[in-house]
Amino acid sequence: MSSRRLLIIGGAAGPGLLGRFVSLAGGAAARIVVIATASSAPAEAEAAHREAFLSLGAGEVRALRLSTRAEANRPQPLLDEATGVFFTGGDQERISSIIGGTVTDTAIQRHHLIAGTSAGAAAMSGTMIVEGDAPGVTRASVRTGPGLELLPGVLIDQHFAERGRLNRLLSAVAMAPHELGLGIDEDTAILTDGDRFEVLGAGAVTVVDAGSATDIRVPARGPITLAGACIHVLPAGHIFHLTGRRPVVDAPTVERGVA
Repeated sequence: MSSRRLLIIGGAAGPGLLGRFVSLAGGAAARIVVIATASSAPAEAEAAHREAFLSLGAGEVRALRLSTRAEANRPQPLLDEATGVFFTGGDQERISSIIGGTVTDTAIQRHHLIAGTSAGAAAMSGTMIVEGDAPGVTRASVRTGPGLELLPGVLIDQHFAERGRLNRLLSAVAMAPHELGLGIDEDTAILTDGDRFEVLGAGAVTVVDAGSATDIRVPARGPITLAGACIHVLPAGHIFHLTGRRPVVDAPTVERGVA
């Protein structure tokens, strides 16, 4: 079982989730590397995250600027020294096209603590949701591409409840039913621990599992058929086992009956 931990944030991360990352990275001893490759304004994204992490008690925060595959194919001593790596938001295709398969990708795959928000979260899956806002559950509702596969076997969507993305997650899972769909709300995250994750933050994680589906039909045009699939909606404190594809219903950290 891998000792690597992933903190995958659905966007708009508040100080609670960012502070949890700082704590996991070592607090005052943390050496955090920020990768803003996804951002159209990387300098601003780097500065904002540096300020946030330092204000939350991180010992050191440095940026790794990667704008081309040539840069990503150079040795990255910053990653060797880092206790945590953080991917910012932006355009997730920039992460996969610039970093995927490079020397930097290999170094990141070996790292023990990686976090990402928004686009940085989407890029962690193997099959990555790129875009899609067409109505209905159809092929046209979503476009996918290759991600970094830091968390194999899942599809990750972000800003989930806030941007009404259930249709596109259902569409993506119907087209890749071997993948588990994870829709993560803003200021919400999953923290992986071996083959399971815990939900953290203010919102919920919607899990779409097509493994039990009795009928899946994906026509070239028109609505998709997805019958018998399973959906879980899990707020903070809930645990989900990836291998068995099952939630822990009575997770002890969940406060029940609280409005």
